[in-house]
Amino acid sequence: MLGKTYLTKQASLLLQFARTTSDSDLSAKLISKAADLKSQADPLPDKDQGSRAPDVALGIGPEGQTGS
Repeated sequence: MLGKTYLTKQASLLLQFARTTSDSDLSAKLISKAADLKSQADPLPDKDQGSRAPDVALGIGPEGQTGS
């Protein structure tokens, strides 16, 4: 699942691209896609979860040994 921060950033980039293009059809499509991403991001929690599962401990290998 993509996080709210990622989706919001992507929507922002699409809007920037839409403002820079002189092709009105492309601009409209970019704005539409940005709106789709924003609607996906809105219901998500404000703070994105990390990329690791919550039960993963850093630096600990099998059998509780520290990794190298």
